[in-house]
Amino acid sequence: MKKILFFMGLCLALNVDAKPNSENDSAIKKTIIAASIASYPGNCACPYNSASNGSRCGKRSAYNRAGGHAPLCYPQDVTAQMIKSYKASR
Repeated sequence: MKKILFFMGLCLALNVDAKPNSENDSAIKKTIIAASIASYPGNCACPYNSASNGSRCGKRSAYNRAGGHAPLCYPQDVTAQMIKSYKASR
């Protein structure tokens, strides 16, 4: 539920230019994930990101920490409702 609320706020904050309706779900997931990571204020939104010292974030990432930010990092994090909302906002 927390990630859905985060996504809804992210959609409102980004106000991204419209894309063609032919955009497939996989591309939409990538767009949503990229926007989620871009909205994170630090370097370690996701485990696969790099910290400022060049090391992999891993368990230090916001994705792996309870509370606070809950970035979307993987395609399975993006729900069908998020895709539907994204399409509706186009």
